[in-house]
Amino acid sequence: MADTRRRVKLYVLNDERQWDDRGTGHVSSAYVEQVKGMSLLVRAESDGTLLLESKIQPDTTYQKQQETLIVWSEAENYDLALSFQEKAGCDEIWEKICQVSGKDPSVDITQDIIEESEEERFEEIPDAASPIELPPCELSKLEEVSELFNSVSSVLPSPIRREKLAIAIENENYIKKLLDLFHICEDLENVEGLHHLYEIFKSIFLLNQNALLDMMFSDDVIMDVIGCLEYDPSQPQAIRHREYLQSRANFKEVIPISNVELLNKIHQTYRVQYIQDVVLPTPSVFEENMLSTLSSLIFFNKAEIVSMIQDDEKFLPELFSQLTDEATEDTKRKELVFFLKEYCTFAQTFQNRDGFFKMLTNLGILPALEVILAMEDTDVRQAAIDIFAYIVEYSPSMIREFILQEANTQDDDVILMNLVIEQMICDPDPELGGAVQLMGLIRILIDPENMIATVNKTEKTEFLSFFYKHCMHVLTAPLLANTTEDKPSKDDYQTAQLLSLVLELLSFCVEHHTYHIKNYIINKDFVRRALILMKSRNMFLVLSVVRFVRRIVSMKDEVYNRYLIKGELFAPIVDAFQANGKRYNLLNSAVLELFEFIRMEDIKSLITYVVESHIDVFRDVEYVQTFKVLKMKYDQLKDRLNDKPTIEKTFMSYSSLHPTTILHNSRYRRDARTLEEEEEIWFDQEDESEDGEAIVPVSDMLKAKMETEIDQITKIIDVKKGHNNEVDGNRDVFSNTSSTRPTNPLVNSSRSMSPPPGLMIKAASPPPTTDITANTIQRKTGIVGLVDYPDEDSESDEDDEEVEDSPASKRPRLM
Repeated sequence: MADTRRRVKLYVLNDERQWDDRGTGHVSSAYVEQVKGMSLLVRAESDGTLLLESKIQPDTTYQKQQETLIVWSEAENYDLALSFQEKAGCDEIWEKICQVSGKDPSVDITQDIIEESEEERFEEIPDAASPIELPPCELSKLEEVSELFNSVSSVLPSPIRREKLAIAIENENYIKKLLDLFHICEDLENVEGLHHLYEIFKSIFLLNQNALLDMMFSDDVIMDVIGCLEYDPSQPQAIRHREYLQSRANFKEVIPISNVELLNKIHQTYRVQYIQDVVLPTPSVFEENMLSTLSSLIFFNKAEIVSMIQDDEKFLPELFSQLTDEATEDTKRKELVFFLKEYCTFAQTFQNRDGFFKMLTNLGILPALEVILAMEDTDVRQAAIDIFAYIVEYSPSMIREFILQEANTQDDDVILMNLVIEQMICDPDPELGGAVQLMGLIRILIDPENMIATVNKTEKTEFLSFFYKHCMHVLTAPLLANTTEDKPSKDDYQTAQLLSLVLELLSFCVEHHTYHIKNYIINKDFVRRALILMKSRNMFLVLSVVRFVRRIVSMKDEVYNRYLIKGELFAPIVDAFQANGKRYNLLNSAVLELFEFIRMEDIKSLITYVVESHIDVFRDVEYVQTFKVLKMKYDQLKDRLNDKPTIEKTFMSYSSLHPTTILHNSRYRRDARTLEEEEEIWFDQEDESEDGEAIVPVSDMLKAKMETEIDQITKIIDVKKGHNNEVDGNRDVFSNTSSTRPTNPLVNSSRSMSPPPGLMIKAASPPPTTDITANTIQRKTGIVGLVDYPDEDSESDEDDEEVEDSPASKRPRLM
């Protein structure tokens, strides 16, 4: 796609001194061999044909105007102009031109104009500029006036001429004179004159002058200005804007407004907004910045209206009082809600939105929304949802705080969070437009990323605990109600769309809520119920279920994995893949990606389950390598398990000979993995107490951990063998040892018990012997049995070596 910064319109000045549009294209600067220099090239947007090839001449005067316009002359009567869509593109090309001309890009003109007349020189000085002389305001001169206004208000003339024209119109009270001609033309049904007046007033708007807008929007002339804009020459007949504004658009004071200034400001803002949105033609990309003053006027009017209403001490309290009063009629309440929505919409442009929403909260807007959401009128409920959206997007913590406060006093059915969920579930729109909007708002409210953690409390902990206790059953009710049998009870489009939204929200919970959602899913066996929807005829719902399971697998949580394995919960997905056949569609890709993730992340428990239970279905799937690699990984795991008996036998033999050594190297540490295992066991016990059986035996749960420990034990054996071989040569270092070492680790670790007398004597006064090795072993045994330092293994080893080097001088260490 072409860069919009380089998008331009090419203009050429014709013989009548009018700018002709030669097309829209994209400009670039490049070296052209034929002209031996850098050139500006413009290629048409439609077909890429060359609209302009102009060599950048160092002695040519180039001018940059209005930040998006570059004008220059290539011959005596051949003027060109490039009008850019974006300022950045204009600056980029201007820099290239200045580079060739040897000028600083900060200038707006590349050459000093010497041959200009005194009059033209004065035009560059606004204070000394002579004013534009306007034609007489007569019916016969309307065409001349239209041409003058159109030429000056177009995108090309300099801002000075536009300023001078605006001053002339203001000084001569020209707008009033033009409106007098308008009445004459309407009375005479002079269509041509009315068309000229349309062009004239359109040009006045494009002058973008605040003083002129104030004149046209005064109460006594604004309707006449709108009348002039009814006679668009491009339309076959006049559009009756005045009739609509005066008879159909009725102003209703839901609460009486005593402030006259506020009333006038509301009327003016509505009419000006109507002119901008309806009456004026849609501006092109090159004219959008020429109506900035009109947009600014509307913006500041709205901010002023919000401020004036907020400053009224009686208006808003009376509004909320009537809104929550049970005696208020539904028609009146509907008007109050629409006014409140419009008021909140205006406040989006208000700078002090923090104070604005706090003010509404103090006045009771959230309890009022609960009343409105319970009404039967769908338009009123939609207006309440829009108001709710404004508050949630600005301050979700404000909503959560209110919900937690009312949870202590209200039933689950009437708390605000459940009312919002029910609105999502009961959306009457077949396309569920409102439900999609509410799903986004619920996601914001339950998103831990925007929850505040303070010193005294954690919003995340409190609100999520509340949500899963009081609201989650309402959110999942449609899915659980539709999956009571082996296929969906209702499978129409609207129901499928709603269930898809529910699954999307639950996928979000799986990713961000971990503990709470894990407990809920396993206790409710929720995945099994969701998989019933795999039989839906709506493919988007089937894909939503696959995405939900995929999100669970992506957590790489063994509690989830054992739950999926025990329940054979991959079977419906495999069946759907098999029923899909060889069709290459989204379902095919989604299922393949699920198993590819298992392969890439090397989730051993799921690899074993998939290969042992479902590999036959995928044997013929050869267009991806996923299942071949899964089978290969499974075989590797199986071979590793077959090697375990030999390692275990060696380990048991070694541990029977050296129990203390094993204790030293496998001391119990309460690390993160242990905590995870305890949490998993807790889930198993909870399921066993509720369902009557555990998910899997504990031995299977620790299967993966045992493999790692066996590898570590093998390394320990190798290290110890090497160390003892250095000490004893070819002798059996295990002889006569196990009988002297204590078998109770508590004896070694306790420092309050006295050592056995025999060991102290043996360590202090060893009997003479010619077997140095035997003597050394006895001394080592005595020392280790006397005092064991469980946290200083390396120091103990050093002590042993010292005993071997000087057996006579080594003294026992007493406690």
